[in-house]
Amino acid sequence: MKTSNQDKNEKLLWSIALPGFGQLLNRQYIKGILLIALEFLVNVQANFNEIILLSFFGETQEAVQQTKYGWLMFYPCLYFFAMWDTYKEAGGGKELYSFLPFVFSAYFVTVGTIYSSKLTLFGVLLGPIWLPILSVIPGVGIGVLLKNLLKTRVR
Repeated sequence: MKTSNQDKNEKLLWSIALPGFGQLLNRQYIKGILLIALEFLVNVQANFNEIILLSFFGETQEAVQQTKYGWLMFYPCLYFFAMWDTYKEAGGGKELYSFLPFVFSAYFVTVGTIYSSKLTLFGVLLGPIWLPILSVIPGVGIGVLLKNLLKTRVR
């Protein structure tokens, strides 16, 4: 069965909504259920939903205090792996080094998570939600740049 770009993108977006959903759409039921279970485990152990709510209401200091960083640091790798795996298994990512933006995003978001309790931007503490989200930008940027540089060297 040949998949369209729309189908690959739809599965990727479902994986962004919840890690494991894309795998279920790709009919990889065991992997999908495992990723969903891991997402719930990390989510509950890190107190993730509570820190999301606190962050959205601007209660950043309280969000930092409620965060269990030892667990939260697992989330970026789980999240970006689930997205990459969904996209790849749906027929995307055939380009050389196309995994790099996902890998670098996972890395930068993890680093953003580590520094989120202390690092301020323009004097504002962004905390455990907003700093990691902003960290996606350099992750994707460096990943795409490196992917393109490596591809041109291979040719």
